[in-house]
Amino acid sequence: MYADIILPLALPKRTYTYSVPVELANDLLAGIRVEVPFGKSKLYSGVVSRIHHEKPAYRIKSILAVLDDMPVVGARQLALWDWLADYYCCTLGEVMNAALPGHLKLTSETKLVYHPAYGDDFSELDDEEYLLAEALHLQQEITIDDARKILNKKTVFPAVQRLLQKGVLTLREDLQQKYQPKKVLAVRLAEPYRSNEDLLRGVFDELGRAEKQEEMLLAYLHLAQSRPWIRRQELVDKAGGSDAALRALVKKEVLELYEREISRLPGFEDELVEADSLSEPQQRALSEIHAAFREKEVVLLQGVTGSGKTRVYLELMHEVLLQGGQVLYLLPEIALTTQIINRLQRVFGADVAVYHSRINYNERVEIWRAASTGKPVLLSARSGLFLPFRNLQLIIVDEEHDSSFKQYDPAPRYNARDTAIYLASLYGAKVLLGTATPSLESYYNAKQGKFGLVEMTERFGGLQLPEIHPVDLRVHQKKRQMHGIFSPDLLDALKQALEQGEQAILFQNRRGYSPILECRTCGWTAQCRHCDVSLTYHKHQHRLRCHYCGFQEQTPAVCPACGDGKIALLGFGTEKIEDELKLFLPEARVGRMDLDTASSKNNLVALLNDFEEKRLDILVGTQMVTKGLDFDNVGIVGVLGADQLVRFPDFRAGERAYQLLTQVAGRAGRKHKRGRVLMQAWNPDHPVLKEVVNGDFAGFLARELQERRDFQYPPYFRLVHITLQHRDDKIVYLAADRFAKLLRQSMGKRVLGPVQPPVPRIRSYYGQQIMVKLEKSGQVITAAKDLIRKVSLEVSSQPGWGQLRIAVDVDPI
Repeated sequence: MYADIILPLALPKRTYTYSVPVELANDLLAGIRVEVPFGKSKLYSGVVSRIHHEKPAYRIKSILAVLDDMPVVGARQLALWDWLADYYCCTLGEVMNAALPGHLKLTSETKLVYHPAYGDDFSELDDEEYLLAEALHLQQEITIDDARKILNKKTVFPAVQRLLQKGVLTLREDLQQKYQPKKVLAVRLAEPYRSNEDLLRGVFDELGRAEKQEEMLLAYLHLAQSRPWIRRQELVDKAGGSDAALRALVKKEVLELYEREISRLPGFEDELVEADSLSEPQQRALSEIHAAFREKEVVLLQGVTGSGKTRVYLELMHEVLLQGGQVLYLLPEIALTTQIINRLQRVFGADVAVYHSRINYNERVEIWRAASTGKPVLLSARSGLFLPFRNLQLIIVDEEHDSSFKQYDPAPRYNARDTAIYLASLYGAKVLLGTATPSLESYYNAKQGKFGLVEMTERFGGLQLPEIHPVDLRVHQKKRQMHGIFSPDLLDALKQALEQGEQAILFQNRRGYSPILECRTCGWTAQCRHCDVSLTYHKHQHRLRCHYCGFQEQTPAVCPACGDGKIALLGFGTEKIEDELKLFLPEARVGRMDLDTASSKNNLVALLNDFEEKRLDILVGTQMVTKGLDFDNVGIVGVLGADQLVRFPDFRAGERAYQLLTQVAGRAGRKHKRGRVLMQAWNPDHPVLKEVVNGDFAGFLARELQERRDFQYPPYFRLVHITLQHRDDKIVYLAADRFAKLLRQSMGKRVLGPVQPPVPRIRSYYGQQIMVKLEKSGQVITAAKDLIRKVSLEVSSQPGWGQLRIAVDVDPI
């Protein structure tokens, strides 16, 4: 008996054949993990792809051990892996690496770390487990190779697997991915009052003339009648201001403060009351989706921001659960998930599980198993596509246009939206794509009849869409009316919002203080040592940083080239906006939301919590502020530097700009009143900016599609980007030239390039790019991918080109 094994390695051969020892034959099934030798001394855990009796013509090695009782990968998952490797022009090993969580990918280099929570009682372990546990207890960390020496045997993966399951050890990579739930400060009665509220009569008598404390306690009791728990800030607001009275009651041990784990983005409680019944537009959308699903496998739901798409999702999910099916709910980024988690759990309770890269080993194992046993609702980023579903009936792709659904590095460079459609076809499930600003490909497919199309054109409750005002910076600059980077219109609007007790969001898609440090005498600019980009100045750290490779250096006081002290900062990022707001609006409380301030989950939680609870007046941010945030007190949204979004050398720049600007505008006026958006630009007459201002999606679509047709871009043609990188610029140029010539021999004018990318060198690697434009013909596309694979192997095998990096990106975005 022989078995074809998938190994987690980027090797051109799809599977490797091993012989099956007689004693393991009865334990072997497709989808089970096995321990196998590879190369001279390496051991890997691979997945059985196929079992057969076809003896290879070459000498083969034997499987060493079977690691599972039941398959960890099902037949449909293996089919998905095959499709991903074929479609996205990568290896099956690369797909396996992306698909399986870390605890299922043991190798001889894997680090084993002792789990202190287990303790030191090893009496229930068998001999092999005891020896490894004892070594871990003493050394804290060992490798698989160390374990092999301790047990004096080659096969140790089964023993390691048992210790993982018993919680004696964990893997090093898991320790770096601890999930931190959000915590907020809440208030409750202290004992004995919590157990016997009648005792509070004596407290009120003792408070006497302490009116503020009495009001605070009464406010607590009033809130406690309608809420299972009470936030500290909510109580302070209810009691009318200062928290001094609350501190006094805590000191007297009448009330106590405690931390409570909640959603990262609360604030949907009010919506859930409304969500008890569908509005008429929501009911109409639901009926249209049902009708479309009878004829189509995929439906695009285009609903304006604030139209209540999530409520429609909930209804569809409820219907699937009643039929005993599973729902996969995909979101582009984990930063958005906690708001949805809390909302879904209030509706579906323990039927909801959340899967993403930041949860720890135990949670990953539990969710992986729960999916295979039929967990009804699985909420995830793109990695959830690889879970072993039992009865998948519906996939919801929320914000389907978002570029975060695309995996860039490492391979497979897949698009989660497109992969979801293929995954659904394997299960016979339906796919709902939801967004306010659909991608051109999805909308085109809907208009061509490939997808169903349902539109929600009204905001929930009849609220009007925000009013968008363009601000022409040329006029204000000419009249010398600018206040730093702010136009008088935007500054006046911010002042008015603050006077009315409203909040504001300012959007600038660039972090840091200033992107360029330049000498005004000789023209020197601060450049990264490893990348061909300028260093960005970060005022908080007073350092220059590269946003590509992370390189940092001190900010020079004088020009290092000419010695002159006339060094100027050009351009602006979120840090400078925050700084200037403190000058022009000193009374405003300002927060900043970008990769620097929200790099950890806890920082992001605290920031958004402060803004929601009105401890911040203005939130300055990058595109993070455009994604799904729902605050009911935002009256003004300001966009600084709208022109920058349409200036990128990319055919999708207009599409991305329209989506980003429409999404950020949707943060204004989402609850009780119509919001206002002020969009600063040096050229407000740009077609995309005018279409955003007018809300003219139809005009944007017609113009953009015509340009795409004229210049042979998606959705009319298919693209493949090929990027070559090497530390030697001459080698990468020669290799790219060779690559393009080999492609042109068969594909002719479909091949463009090679050209230098916009940033020629990143992390000391020089780059060259080739673009292939293909007609939408299955035969042409398949032949092109086969040729690209063949040429990649030929070019990388040339003498002296062994360190060449070749990345193939199918359907780049």
